Amino acid sequence: MKKFDDFVEIIKKLREPDGCPWDREQTLESLKPHLLEETYEVLEAMDEGGEKLKGELGDLLLQVVFQSNICEEKGEFKIEDVIDSISEKMIRRHPHVFENDTDIKTSDEVLINWEKIKKEEKEHADRTSILDGVPKGMPALLRAEKLQKKASKIGFDWNEIHGVIDKVEEEIDELRDEVMVGNEEKAKEELGDLFFALVNLSRHLGVNPELCLNAASDKFEKRFRYVETHCNLKEATLEEMDKVWEESKK
Repeated sequence: MKKFDDFVEIIKKLREPDGCPWDREQTLESLKPHLLEETYEVLEAMDEGGEKLKGELGDLLLQVVFQSNICEEKGEFKIEDVIDSISEKMIRRHPHVFENDTDIKTSDEVLINWEKIKKEEKEHADRTSILDGVPKGMPALLRAEKLQKKASKIGFDWNEIHGVIDKVEEEIDELRDEVMVGNEEKAKEELGDLFFALVNLSRHLGVNPELCLNAASDKFEKRFRYVETHCNLKEATLEEMDKVWEESKK
């Protein structure tokens, strides 16, 4: 595809001796925060779609091509190798589409076969635990959800949601007990257990915990901005601010 090839050449030009000083200085390590930032910006733009999403997807594509170019300079692989690798993986993991030799009709069956094929791949041959492959650098809520989903695949999970709700209430009680006696370290541990239990609850409700928390943050921001515009924050009492907060809900 000519447009994509042209884009690759643009990135290479930026890295040449007579290119951009900032781009030449970048390494895989220095690009990590940029990749994370661009990913979150894509997630936000997905709610809006259109031109906003188009632009953010371009920024994310830049990160993929940029990192591939750095690796090419190191003699490791090229962007073409990246494309070949993911193309081969998609074909390999979708035999029901490309080989038509597997009788798969539902999404659940696709996921089961996907995991079966993954276990047979060379890059996953050294995995000894079903929990292997979950990056420790993932956002905490997503990592908790991923670990729980992996354990659930072998039946280590609650059978119904009422047990999950009971577990959340149990963790709240245990946290309250530690707070009441002033045990800060234990309270911190119990708070982590509560977060983990809430992720489990969101999973059983079919809700993405990261998106759910972001939605709650958006709601808080909207209501607090209302308070800001209807109160003199330097002089208003908590009771006055709380009254306006309740108004914002309406």
